[in-house]
Amino acid sequence: MNLHTLLRRREAEGKPLRVGLIGAGKFGSMYLSQVRHTPGVRLSAVADLDPARARAALANVGWPDAVIGAVAFTDDAMAMIGRSDVDIVIDATGSPASGIAHVLACCEHGKHIVMVNVEADALAGPLLAQRAREAGIVYSLAYGDQPALICEMVDWARACGFEVVAAGKGTKYLPEYHASTPDTIWGYYGITPENARLGGLNPQMFNSFLDGTKSAIEMCAVSNATGLAAPSGLSFPPCGVDDLPRVLKPRTDGGVLAHRGQVEVISSLERDGSPVFRDLRWGVYVVFAGGSDYVERCFREYGLNTDPSGEFSALYKPYHLIGLELGISVASIGLRGEPTGTPIAFNADVVATAKRDLGAGEMLDGEGGFTVYGKLMPAEESLRLGGLPLGLAHKVKLKRAVAAGESVRWDDVEVDETQLAVRMRREMERTMV
Repeated sequence: MNLHTLLRRREAEGKPLRVGLIGAGKFGSMYLSQVRHTPGVRLSAVADLDPARARAALANVGWPDAVIGAVAFTDDAMAMIGRSDVDIVIDATGSPASGIAHVLACCEHGKHIVMVNVEADALAGPLLAQRAREAGIVYSLAYGDQPALICEMVDWARACGFEVVAAGKGTKYLPEYHASTPDTIWGYYGITPENARLGGLNPQMFNSFLDGTKSAIEMCAVSNATGLAAPSGLSFPPCGVDDLPRVLKPRTDGGVLAHRGQVEVISSLERDGSPVFRDLRWGVYVVFAGGSDYVERCFREYGLNTDPSGEFSALYKPYHLIGLELGISVASIGLRGEPTGTPIAFNADVVATAKRDLGAGEMLDGEGGFTVYGKLMPAEESLRLGGLPLGLAHKVKLKRAVAAGESVRWDDVEVDETQLAVRMRREMERTMV
């Protein structure tokens, strides 16, 4: 509640937090629109594969030319991380391999890092966070993205003394979406391919949200950052906000959860495709238990929505504001040295799963593509079956056939074990479970 006051003090002292952004896409642009209006923070540099695009992104969100002139632009992210006028780095790239390299560079140069790149976090976040702690820097999930907002709600409930029964987010889901590809995506969204092309919409990126992959990646991040259990596959129960405490409780209590204390994603669609009443498609939630007759009576007295037993209640945020909220992470890190969510254990994993029957010799095309989607599962289960992490299922060749719906395994693909991302992931598998 005091971040703005502390930022104003930094501004008055002439000691702003100095930020370097990697990736000036949609998320990065949303942050750029806000940082210029935030006291006590300065954007020092932007790294992007296309520096001209990055410069245009600042102009597009309202930066005057004179102010843009004070920002350094480069296509060399590593050089930007090493700059003396950058204290906090934001990775908004979405590339697992690049994200891992950026975190290690931040460790080397003593720069804090905000990981918008949840793909890298799902692949090797627990080990990256450990390396960051050893280097004396902060590794943080990105406020505005749903994982950090969920972590905040879990922390609130626990700090109040409540038991967290479930936590997660909403999305649009039907079982058939797992087989969706970049060729079929726009029909599910009700957009013509031509309008999508004119709007500059990336079909593979949008498909990763629909086919369940992004939900698995984000719930992996939440599980690893909170210790909440990961189910063996998200079940995506249809559920509106009024039914959160009725649906998201253990099966032994009449709900849908396999575990008391787990992550789960709820669908904004009933299984017949009709809309859920008062859905939470854009938001996040936490379900918690009262723990005593007295607390349950307080729930009733203060009008909380509960299940019929009165034991379970819930709170939710109907929206997340993505990069518009990212300044909370920057301020929390720079002023308090605290992350807005960070991995604490290798608790969950996301395994590449065949969308269709795949043949030997085929190339996997990663998140949101034609070949695989990401399935959430406990890390112990992933390691037991030798599952291939979704973050490494890109531009790798299958050595043997994999049936539709089956997990792809390390042994099924040709992997370059010398790659940094592969080496970091292998180290995490050896040392952190």
